[in-house]
Amino acid sequence: MAIIDFFDRGWRINPKGAAYIQDERSYRFDEVGELSCRIANALLATGLPKETKGAVWAGNDVTAWTCTLGLWRANMCWIPVGARNSAEENLYVLDAFDCELLFFQKAFAPVIAGLQPKLRKVRRWICVDGDAAEVTGAVSLPAWVDGQPASKPNVAVDMDDVVMLSATGGTTGMPKGVMNTHRSAQTFCAHFIMGCHYRADEPPVNLAAAPMTHTAGLLSLPCTARGGTVVVVTRPDPALLLGAIPKHKVTELFLPPTVIYRLLDIPDLGKKVDFSSLRYFLYGAAPMSVEKLKQAIEVIGPVMMGGYGQTEAPASISFMPPDEHFAGGTIASDERLSSVGRPNPLVRVEILGDANEILPIGATGEICVRGDLVMKGYYKAPEKTAETIVDGWLHTGDIGHLDAEGYLHITDRKKDMIISGGFNVYPSEVEQVLWGHPAVRDCAVIGVPDEKWGEAVKAVVELNAGQTTTADELIALCKDRLGSVKAPKSIDFVESLPRSPVGKVLKKDLRAAYWKDTARRI
Repeated sequence: MAIIDFFDRGWRINPKGAAYIQDERSYRFDEVGELSCRIANALLATGLPKETKGAVWAGNDVTAWTCTLGLWRANMCWIPVGARNSAEENLYVLDAFDCELLFFQKAFAPVIAGLQPKLRKVRRWICVDGDAAEVTGAVSLPAWVDGQPASKPNVAVDMDDVVMLSATGGTTGMPKGVMNTHRSAQTFCAHFIMGCHYRADEPPVNLAAAPMTHTAGLLSLPCTARGGTVVVVTRPDPALLLGAIPKHKVTELFLPPTVIYRLLDIPDLGKKVDFSSLRYFLYGAAPMSVEKLKQAIEVIGPVMMGGYGQTEAPASISFMPPDEHFAGGTIASDERLSSVGRPNPLVRVEILGDANEILPIGATGEICVRGDLVMKGYYKAPEKTAETIVDGWLHTGDIGHLDAEGYLHITDRKKDMIISGGFNVYPSEVEQVLWGHPAVRDCAVIGVPDEKWGEAVKAVVELNAGQTTTADELIALCKDRLGSVKAPKSIDFVESLPRSPVGKVLKKDLRAAYWKDTARRI
């Protein structure tokens, strides 16, 4: 199936039903489907070929998401850009990934206008929610699609056409473009539909509370394919999120652990909120505390569902369904709860050694994946693709093992990436900013244990002789350049960093001091 076929399946099942709900406004499948067709026909009228790159710079919004559906219907490629990212980061992604079409919300028009002279490859600027005079040549979405037919265009599709070009970091901190295809998206959806069971007479209700440009958008597709309703939360407000669950009888949602922890801190949460409609409460994208997981099961119910995936193998390498959090009628052991579940049916997972040999059960090595879930490769980076996909195996960079019951455990990271609150932070990117401060001689950025974020970004800094600065000043600098997610949450000042004989900073030694009293579960 092409990726748009999942929406069209739901459209056929439930044409007059609510496909999306946002701020008391309901959007029927007919309404969204027809607008996506008009967008697709307008895109095709430009004469641009398949796999043309288009981005949607917006927060959680149904019309903005419909623009993504329109790109897919025209067999073009969606570039997710985060509304919470810094302008410089989005600029890099849009330029490096050759974006030619930019849909955006009016709230971002001033920022986009400032970047416009540097985005010379963009041919069309479309404001999804009004006019944006600040952006030269911009047109409103209604004006742009006016007169376009609301019928599905006849577009030839190859399953290996690229439909998502997503940014991920690299060893230098500069994002690489992960090319996912109809085939890898289809495999993700199949995994989700197999893992989350519903009867034919109980359409799901998905709560898109996390950013739809991150994980929540992709996770909404299986619900849509079943003719279900996606409830879109436009602000990261716990009251809105919790209120939406009983109001709309939500059956499934995804949140990163850091948000779940905040919810669990609410006194008497289980008494204040009716969670009885929930079937699947997905957690992932960051390490989850076993103790917090047990608390969530007690407070929210036996509905927690773990998972593991990567941008390069989207969101579904493994799942741990709600029932597998239990064994013999009681909650499962900490050993099982610390796992990321069993590999999904349409993907093969093995632990490989340094010589790319398959290791036996229980042995520790690199987690490697093969199958239709795996990306096509990195955009314009064949050498990086060849380093990552070897003999058909995707090398995840995560270290772990498979236990005797088939559960996958992630025990370490091959690279220094930090996952904080479900977002990837690459230390070298932060270090580059800190090195630019005149008082900083050297620095190292590491992840340290944090109950709320899973890992928190910490910088350890050496100062130049005779110069001073403060932690607050350096943190503010990073927030300004990188945004709050990537900025250090704390900074320690030291006289000298630990180094190898050749002068390389020994990050492993640095991390050991912060993790020594913690049972690290990644």
